[in-house]
Amino acid sequence: MENISALIREAKPLYLARKRQKRIISSSLLGIALLWGGIYTYQPTTPSYPYYWDSEFNITDNTSVIEEMGLPTDDYGLLLVG
Repeated sequence: MENISALIREAKPLYLARKRQKRIISSSLLGIALLWGGIYTYQPTTPSYPYYWDSEFNITDNTSVIEEMGLPTDDYGLLLVG
């Protein structure tokens, strides 16, 4: 009985080290799998505001805001006074 107890005491640190190593490897592989799964299934959503602002910038680049309001403008798009 004493021989078995001594054998268990001798093997216990090795057993616990291997158990800890298996746990670390399996958890890291799970983490890597989750990371790759997240990267693979990631689909960014494009908000609608770039299209809105793009069209607004195109309007202001091509025409004058004052001209769009129906007021008289000169060649530069400035309010015509007089």
